[in-house]
Amino acid sequence: MPLSEHEQRMLEQMERALYAEDPKFASALEGSGLRTYTRRRVYQAVAGFLVGIALLMAGMVAKQVWLSVVGFLVMLGCAVLAVTGWRKAPKPGEQPAAGAGPQAGRQARQRRSMMDRIEERWQRRRDEQQGGQ
Repeated sequence: MPLSEHEQRMLEQMERALYAEDPKFASALEGSGLRTYTRRRVYQAVAGFLVGIALLMAGMVAKQVWLSVVGFLVMLGCAVLAVTGWRKAPKPGEQPAAGAGPQAGRQARQRRSMMDRIEERWQRRRDEQQGGQ
């Protein structure tokens, strides 16, 4: 669900305040996110897949069936991780979608209550700053 105009304004104000207070921390937060995390996870899964291939080949060369089976299982697991991680990664400029099912409503309520708390704190801080001046 997109943010309302009031929520977008509040978010922009919070971002400006964060940049004003601590620009180094704000720029560090800007680079991290779900997209970066999923991309890193996919790369790790691809590396694990290559390790699985190496184990499979080593098991075949050493005539150790168990090593080949372990290599195949590692390859299978990493392939599943790579495909699911790739599908879950949001596209550039896209908001991450909330999951479907019974937990989606609960997550939305928790997120809303968290936004309410943040907004209340923001208002309180703003009121304190205006009262002190």
